[in-house]
Amino acid sequence: MSNVSIKTLKEVEGMRAACQMAAETLLDVGEMIRPGISTEDINRFVHDDTVRRGGWPAPLNYHGFPKSVCTSVNEVVCHGIPGPRVLEPGDIINVDVTTIYNGFYGDTSATFYVGKPSSAAKHVTEVSRRSLDLAIAQVREGARLGDIGAAIQEFAEGEGCSVVRAFVGHGIGRVFHEAPQVSHVGKRGTGMRLRAGMCFTIEPMINLGHHDVEVLADKWTAVTADGSLSAQFEHTLVVTKNGCEVLTRRSRKLSNSEIFGDVFSVAAAATTR
Repeated sequence: MSNVSIKTLKEVEGMRAACQMAAETLLDVGEMIRPGISTEDINRFVHDDTVRRGGWPAPLNYHGFPKSVCTSVNEVVCHGIPGPRVLEPGDIINVDVTTIYNGFYGDTSATFYVGKPSSAAKHVTEVSRRSLDLAIAQVREGARLGDIGAAIQEFAEGEGCSVVRAFVGHGIGRVFHEAPQVSHVGKRGTGMRLRAGMCFTIEPMINLGHHDVEVLADKWTAVTADGSLSAQFEHTLVVTKNGCEVLTRRSRKLSNSEIFGDVFSVAAAATTR
């Protein structure tokens, strides 16, 4: 626990501003998702929108990452590099936005439907969305990190999907990635106890097939080892005495994503300010 930062109210206020900026950019991304645009179009939009709002895109040049956003299409699990790839009807794409504002980081992502999704694409996407709901509902002072992973794993595996082990959620604040690591698999009643003021992301990556991943030659793009579809949703939150506050909570529904209702339908009762 000694290396886990407990945020002050002022620091949470700073994080809230950065997180809301990222959330608004992600909402605007959702409105542009359609067949025929490229992942580079998304990158250019996210960069310009972030700067217009007064922030800076955290991924750009982070450990050498060459773009301002991660765009992960179909079998890409995470860290997809934007480029000339054109979105086609039936694709799913995760867009992962992280904004730096006044020294604080806000990190959020969502998976979008490009046109009408297949039943398989819809299934893995909705399992990922629901997994995040259920995980958020576990978060409160005194709970354990293992409760978060268990909630995700129990649900996703019960729906015939798998949970990626190779990438995890993370502490966040004035640093992009800090302690604690937040595994998306686990056993209830195990792991670090949560304390009010802890800030971290939960970002379950759910595969339609096996959970194994491979990283491509670019040293960033992670894909499912079996070529199956993968989906992800992510929020940044702060633990409170009575639950948590989702700092990247969105002001409206995502376009081209939330076809089955609000992502907070399950977790709303657990999110307090």
